[in-house]
Amino acid sequence: MGWRSVSLGLLLTGLVAGGARADEVRVLTAGAFKGVVVAAAPAWEAETGHRLVVDNDTAGALARRVTGGESFDLLVVPPAQMNALTRSGQVAEGAVPLARVGIGVAVAEGAQWPEIGTVEALRAAILAAPRIAYIDPASGGSSGAHVAWLLGRLGVAEEMRGRSVLVPGGLVAERLLDGSAGLAIHQISEILPVKGAVLVGPLPAEVQLYTAYSGGLPPNAREAARGFLARLSGEAGRAILRERGMEPPEAAAP
Repeated sequence: MGWRSVSLGLLLTGLVAGGARADEVRVLTAGAFKGVVVAAAPAWEAETGHRLVVDNDTAGALARRVTGGESFDLLVVPPAQMNALTRSGQVAEGAVPLARVGIGVAVAEGAQWPEIGTVEALRAAILAAPRIAYIDPASGGSSGAHVAWLLGRLGVAEEMRGRSVLVPGGLVAERLLDGSAGLAIHQISEILPVKGAVLVGPLPAEVQLYTAYSGGLPPNAREAARGFLARLSGEAGRAILRERGMEPPEAAAP
């Protein structure tokens, strides 16, 4: 019954969209870009009659899943993973740059804001926190690897070893809400959606990392997936980027 209901719904949606066949477009996206995909979905689905199915994971995990043969219609990951999958033939040539996002620091709503405007101030804020939360570097998330590097760069890696809450994936700032951590360091686009968490600001420029995201299609890409990728890279997609703490790709330094 459930399968028949879904099929009938898709058929009716397709008829509303003008008689074209309704496709289900499976999007695999790195977590930081998921909010953009989800926000862009309703208007696109209403206009086209197609339906998005969105699955997110760390960039490294997505690359392993695609390498292992998992099917997709659109993949959104950083260029390093995209380039490797293109070389292996699992992603078609011509991936489209979509966005970049920096890493920020967050605290729980109502907590005192630490000073993080300079590298030394950031170091002091990290040392003052009872625990800090960030993505587990072993999971393949780019922000987690950078925070691990940052702790070494600040000379506090050993001091923070027992005070680090390593998150396997998802929204790191949620660890602020239950008191697991006093400071969360994650990509800005993944801090903003967490109600009860407040973005203090971005990392200082000297230790900032911008992660870029590209959209890639499989070699046998369907027209519906091409259309949604065009939506993400167009003006509608750019407006959503700005609302979610991301920047268009041309904002990146050469």
